[in-house]
Amino acid sequence: MENISIFLAKFWGWYLIIFFLILSLNPKRIIQIIKDLEDQKFVILASFIAIIIGLLNILLHNFWEADYRLIITSIGWITLFIGLSLFIFPKRTIVYLDYLNIKFVQLLYMLLFLIGIFLLNKGYGIVIY
Repeated sequence: MENISIFLAKFWGWYLIIFFLILSLNPKRIIQIIKDLEDQKFVILASFIAIIIGLLNILLHNFWEADYRLIITSIGWITLFIGLSLFIFPKRTIVYLDYLNIKFVQLLYMLLFLIGIFLLNKGYGIVIY
């Protein structure tokens, strides 16, 4: 099971760092994503992808121990929850996500970056502490 934790730490670490870089280097992409959420086809596709990724993450890695594995499990549950919310309550979820993005944009991006660095460190064992 440790191999799955390491793999997912690397996967989510790289994903969060890449997402952070894309949104930092091209802030217009954020506005485009919010506008795309007005298209029901995009919302359905995004919700299905989020549900699949979240469910796979939970089925492969559902560890509730107070270490880096809790972050991986939390990412899976959050992904599943957002996917289900987008599918069941699309308009309410889009308003909520838009509000979070506008109010906490810098905090969210720094959090993405720091969690990504932390998970990559756990995955590759660069800094031992």
